[in-house]
Amino acid sequence: MGKSREADSQSLQKYGVPLYSAAWLPYKELRSNLPSHDNYVDSSKQQEHQQQEEEISDPSASSHEYYVILAGGGGEGSSGIPNAVLLSCFDFSSNSLSSEPVAKLGLGSQLPYRMAVHPSGDGVLCAFPNSCRFFDWDEVKDNEDHKLGLKPSKKVLAQLEDVGQQLALAFNSDSSVLAVGGELKLLVGFDNMYKTDKRPDDWYVDIVREALSYVPPLHLSISNFRTCHLAILLPLEVSKFPQLVQDGNLRVFKWPSMEIILNEAQAHASLKDLCFSPDGKFLVSLGQRDRGRVWDVTSSTAVASLPKENDEIFAACRFSQRSDQTKVLYIAAITDKGASIVTWNTSSWKRVSSKHVSREPVSSFNVSPDGKLLAMGMTQGDVLLVNSTNLRVKTIIRKAHLGIVTALAFSHDSRALVSASMDSSARVTLIEDNKSGMYIVIQIFLVINVSPLAGYGPYNSVTD
Repeated sequence: MGKSREADSQSLQKYGVPLYSAAWLPYKELRSNLPSHDNYVDSSKQQEHQQQEEEISDPSASSHEYYVILAGGGGEGSSGIPNAVLLSCFDFSSNSLSSEPVAKLGLGSQLPYRMAVHPSGDGVLCAFPNSCRFFDWDEVKDNEDHKLGLKPSKKVLAQLEDVGQQLALAFNSDSSVLAVGGELKLLVGFDNMYKTDKRPDDWYVDIVREALSYVPPLHLSISNFRTCHLAILLPLEVSKFPQLVQDGNLRVFKWPSMEIILNEAQAHASLKDLCFSPDGKFLVSLGQRDRGRVWDVTSSTAVASLPKENDEIFAACRFSQRSDQTKVLYIAAITDKGASIVTWNTSSWKRVSSKHVSREPVSSFNVSPDGKLLAMGMTQGDVLLVNSTNLRVKTIIRKAHLGIVTALAFSHDSRALVSASMDSSARVTLIEDNKSGMYIVIQIFLVINVSPLAGYGPYNSVTD
């Protein structure tokens, strides 16, 4: 077992909204698309600009060029918790996030439940309860400074209107292909199913109980499930409930033309994660309780399946390329013993190994761009850093969050990890790696009253 470290409470930053998604901005790519960049390059300060670009690429530089983008909120209703996309600046010299977001885009009653940042810096795609929308980066001049922000894009994604909640969004590495996947749908809405002056219908209580019977309880009241997304109640046997319709539709588009190249209506019962191979040739999809599938993007066909063993529930998938150029697929799985990591050969698509890593179920997962580390967020709030070669846990940040870790993302230089949760603040922890220097882990904590949202995740139990 790796080193254990308590989260440092002195680095706490509060943001005030529950977070479901987190990512790093590709700032070098983004900067070249901003108007101020062109004006600056054309000016007499071109040499100074070149020097600054070199400083940005220097990992030791104290830089304001590292931004974290966060998405979340309170959903519909009168909870008083806003829905927003937030932009925060990270300073390596002080190991801290900005105490306030440097930009905030309010979204009214629409909860940005999933998010994908365009790798080439064009903008951000957000998945809302019934559609997906794209947002462009904006630059606002404040005195002599140019501040970064977001604005609604003029690009209308007609193909992603009225498609229901999309739980999985992924661009390939060169930004030329977009994949999205849908969740379980209710045949009746939450407002018809649940009223503030009465209990939910018995069938809904049964659905929640059925889903949560597979995972460790967190002892939450049934009244807290009004804004819960059923797709997060992962292991549901949907055939038992006629009130649900399965929508595991996998859609793959050319970007930015939105020409559809794959439209598989029943790829899974409900699709919950997607990832492209580093070269963009393959796409892996994971469903609710079924096996994973491998798709050839060029031919738009399924070329392999990834079977489960015993009681496994596949939770998340990521490709990686090791230092010897070997490509590997990692799948984080939930078992009756907790969490494990399964590795797959990307030529034969055969299972290579499976390693138990924690007694807690995994709730989020990612791989560092340099291929050295795997990050796992756990249902009880811990964050684990795992050696990608031997799958041994290197470091545990215990109680990094007060609740489920909802998202993880490494910075593009693999120096930092941002983790998001529903319990609302920000914390920076230095993680030492004896062989390769230092890794910085940023945990996003939310410390607010989230009783209307306490139903997040497949890992909560329901009591009367």
